[in-house]
Amino acid sequence: MKKLGIGLLVSVLLVVGAGILFREQIGERLFATAVETAVTRDVIGDLPDGMHVVLCGSGSPLPDPTRAGPCSAVIVDGKIFVVDIGGAAVRNLGQMGLAPGQVEALLLTHFHSDHIDGMGELMLQRWAGGGRTSPLPVIAPEGVEAIVDGLNAAYAADVSYRIAHHGADIMPPSGAGGEARPFVMPQGVAQRLIYDLDGLKITAFAVDHRPVSPAVGYRFDYKGRSVVFSGDSVKSETVRKVCNGCDLLVHETLNAEMVGVTERALRKAGRDRLAHIMADIPDYHTTPVQAAALAKAARARMLVFSHIVPALPLDYLQGYYMKGVSQAFDGPVVLGKDGMLFSLPANQDNIERGDLL
Repeated sequence: MKKLGIGLLVSVLLVVGAGILFREQIGERLFATAVETAVTRDVIGDLPDGMHVVLCGSGSPLPDPTRAGPCSAVIVDGKIFVVDIGGAAVRNLGQMGLAPGQVEALLLTHFHSDHIDGMGELMLQRWAGGGRTSPLPVIAPEGVEAIVDGLNAAYAADVSYRIAHHGADIMPPSGAGGEARPFVMPQGVAQRLIYDLDGLKITAFAVDHRPVSPAVGYRFDYKGRSVVFSGDSVKSETVRKVCNGCDLLVHETLNAEMVGVTERALRKAGRDRLAHIMADIPDYHTTPVQAAALAKAARARMLVFSHIVPALPLDYLQGYYMKGVSQAFDGPVVLGKDGMLFSLPANQDNIERGDLL
């Protein structure tokens, strides 16, 4: 028995020693393999015909080590449509194997900073990685022009450097930046078709995120499947009407009870300014229970929570966050995390789940 123990110890020491001795060679081989795997990965090509939703960011403005800022990607017929683009979401796209160069358009629900602060990076990565000859279409309510113009101006020097460095054939000057494509929601009109091409229809609808205005959500329809994004809003009758039996409802949520705990802790610590902000934010968001009740009334097949407030760095907190949800909606409910994939095969009624991170 002693000889066996000594032999095992010697074997372990030899393996560890070899690892140390050949560390550079092992690292070189591991890196080459990882790079080859990454560059040959074809997530989109492996997807069946239909509509596919990826959470590229399920967080909020509050710091969350597990979630990027608000971002969803809809994949249809090899094209990627991005809804909102929060901080770090573009890097998530890359990690998930979704090349920013394949982004067809960016849609914004409103102009809060956490929904637009990844735009510059998306415009750059789409141009550099895709060799695009036209700018990124940015589809949003009126007012988006100033945002796109500002980002184009902010990135002008960077664009010039990259063209000079790589050449205009690799970095076509005409493809840099973004192009604003504003639409108007006429007074008294609850929804409007804003995209209709190759079988995909996208409908914008007004939501209540006052004092933020305009603020909208979006419905995607393709080959008998439907996805609704609430945007940031209080519980909305419009969302219910627009969903109306939709396959997937991706709804923002804020747990008011947990935010209240944060507010009280801030006041106790003498941080009254931040406490005041915490006290303000529940009145223009939807609680998980409210969203669940809405999903039931809307007859949604599946409810996905995103734009999670407050941050949930520990999985153990999820039960507290979801308290009361199962009583309000008896269908499947998913607490969104970055990388989640929801596949809706064409002309079927099943929803398949995966994870790209």
